[in-house]
Amino acid sequence: MDSSQDFQEERHQRRENGEETEKAADYGNALSRKEATEELLGCVVHSEEEAYRLYCDYGHRIGFSVRKGKQSYFIGTKNIRTKDYYCSKEGLKYDEPVTEANFNRPDTRTNCKAMIRFRVDEKGQWTVIRFVPVHNHQLAKPGERHMLRSAKSLAVGKSGAIVPSTSTESHPINGFSDMIEGGTPESSGYTIRECYNQVGIQGVTVIEAGDGQNLVSYFKRRTNEEGMFYWDVQVDQEGRMTNFFYRDGKCRNDYDCFGDAIIFDTTYRINKYNLICAPFVGVDHHWQNVVFGCAFLLDESVASYAWVFKSFLESMGGQSPKSIFTDQDEAIMQAIEQVFPNTQHCFSYWHILKNAQSHLGSLNTSQAFQTLFTKCMQGSDSEEDFEESWTAMLREYKLQDNSWLIDLHRFRHKWCSAFNKDTFDGGINSSQWGEVSNNILSGISDENTSLTRFALLLEKVVKDLRRNESEEDFRCSQTAPVRAVKHSTVLKQTAESYTHRIYKLFEAEFLDGCGATSCHETSSGGNLLRFEITMQGRGSKVWAVALDTSTMEITCACRKFERMGLLCSHALKVFTLQNVDTIPEKYVLQRWTKDARRSMYKLTQDDSTQQECTEAELAYRNRAMQYAYNLIIKSQELEESRKIFWDSLETGEKALEVFFEMRSMRSQAAKDASNKEKKKRKPTKGPSSKKAKQAPAASSTDLELSVQTNEHQYQSSQDAQGNATIGRPYYYQQAFPTSPIQPNQMYMHPNMHTMPLCTPQQDHLSAYAAVRSNSNFAGAKNI
Repeated sequence: MDSSQDFQEERHQRRENGEETEKAADYGNALSRKEATEELLGCVVHSEEEAYRLYCDYGHRIGFSVRKGKQSYFIGTKNIRTKDYYCSKEGLKYDEPVTEANFNRPDTRTNCKAMIRFRVDEKGQWTVIRFVPVHNHQLAKPGERHMLRSAKSLAVGKSGAIVPSTSTESHPINGFSDMIEGGTPESSGYTIRECYNQVGIQGVTVIEAGDGQNLVSYFKRRTNEEGMFYWDVQVDQEGRMTNFFYRDGKCRNDYDCFGDAIIFDTTYRINKYNLICAPFVGVDHHWQNVVFGCAFLLDESVASYAWVFKSFLESMGGQSPKSIFTDQDEAIMQAIEQVFPNTQHCFSYWHILKNAQSHLGSLNTSQAFQTLFTKCMQGSDSEEDFEESWTAMLREYKLQDNSWLIDLHRFRHKWCSAFNKDTFDGGINSSQWGEVSNNILSGISDENTSLTRFALLLEKVVKDLRRNESEEDFRCSQTAPVRAVKHSTVLKQTAESYTHRIYKLFEAEFLDGCGATSCHETSSGGNLLRFEITMQGRGSKVWAVALDTSTMEITCACRKFERMGLLCSHALKVFTLQNVDTIPEKYVLQRWTKDARRSMYKLTQDDSTQQECTEAELAYRNRAMQYAYNLIIKSQELEESRKIFWDSLETGEKALEVFFEMRSMRSQAAKDASNKEKKKRKPTKGPSSKKAKQAPAASSTDLELSVQTNEHQYQSSQDAQGNATIGRPYYYQQAFPTSPIQPNQMYMHPNMHTMPLCTPQQDHLSAYAAVRSNSNFAGAKNI
């Protein structure tokens, strides 16, 4: 085609100017199949590399990776005649032979048929002769497309490696801005972890004059940049700043999704001032750390802890966590009782084990003692079992007079599993979780670190955590975990629902239950079945499981589901024996699924996250603000995306005006009709000399206001000009009546009360404008 060369030159120029990467991220999804076909079909390039790059560029704009496919040759030569490129999800993994190398590799194939085919002529021109734009899988979101394998592009030196910049003017936070084409790891396509393997991290430099005031100025700047940034400062009687708390808008969204269990860690100190750095930390749906906020505290008094808890609670809209885990500190205990009276407070296992190192001396190196101590903490099924193990430990190691153990025993209800079987911790309070805040904060400060510099460094750490989450989200959306039992319907169901990390935890329990347990049904009465489960090779311990076959409710004595939110091997064994091939929905916890974040925008009357809200309107407002905030953050980088967002808001506002105007007119018409009916029913004293004015009958040429929508609220339709609508109520005029409209003359679609999707459609408002301009219309003068 004649314009193909110009098309390629224009594409190359856009790529050189960095324009294509920016615009592609926002408009990739807007490309229709027709537009994509018109753009590529018949396009001509001049080499195999250009052909591959053409399809890769298109894939990056749409949201998929490219894989090289089959090729054919001219007869008797090795010159390519046709060449195919596929979506990377073409084919199925199970079509390939299973080898040791690919057995544990995540499954990325969905048998997608999207592809492009080039034909090469004698002149070496590559022409697109076939193009299939349809994909059968989820495409990468704009914020994820930099992670597509075929979209990665690093600025490389002659050696082919990433070359660190020697400039001293690079951004203080992003050390890769000079090293990577596009300015950031996201724009280049390489993850931050891949960049760390090549270059060192640049230092952060901050002016240290007036440290407290600089920190407040930093908070104010973040507030101006982010509408939902929250910060608070406590001052003493002399006006000196003592305690600080802050969190950004993303922390609030994270807390709404994963704030059921949190750790408040006060073990980290900022060396320069010996301030306590106390982050609020939880776990996300990938079982990774997520930060909800951070506090700087001058002392460890009840008043300071109560202040920071109140600030945290206010910043989270008054929503308390289900459980909170802290160090063994009586001041924290009192503050939690004041501020979080309905929250389950427990001591963190990691804090207990860390404190034991300084109170138990050489016993910390004794494996036998550690086993017994761990049994007291996590292995006791009842209070009697715990007391027996505790007494035996004290007697055997002569610890009856150890003051730390005596004090620990006094608060046993806050750390022993026998007393807290139903306390949800999401796995954050397990010994395998290890150091939480120290993993986050370790090594980011020294004795000369100022508050502002520490806040900037912590901001970078939080960004890295969020980047890790985004990478895991992308991996979960583009690949499927390898199932140990290929044709198991239970594993297939959970692999589709859970994130990869949580699925592997579930799969281990499933295999343990199926292959390493013995089961004995003890009794049954009606719909209630009881079982005794023993684990092979792990002693004679018995777990009792009860199943109600009428409701499919199952409970196990180990209480793993109540603590972790995952079914245990004992319960899964019983389900298998009862031929249950699908896990009941209530046992697939939403917070562990790939769609964990989507659930925060579903407004239901019985939503547990709204129970603490005093009014339904308050809950709706908070959710709507969070949703709008996400859209603002997503659209703020590019002018085009900001315009799309503003257009949507303006169109939505106009749609609401029309809705409430029509609602007001309906109400007024019904009121007028009611008043007229009352006048008719009044008794008359006799014939009147005055002739009653008769309302003229509506002629066939008079107008009547009607509302129509598509039968399916959100399916496409067309207006009078042929423009596409998306379920929007369409107003049109038949005639204006010369008499007041009766209720039966006003036709409203039954779906009118629902909120339609918003698209720019000015034509739909013309009828409404005409109605308002006509003073004869019933109720118009009262609007």
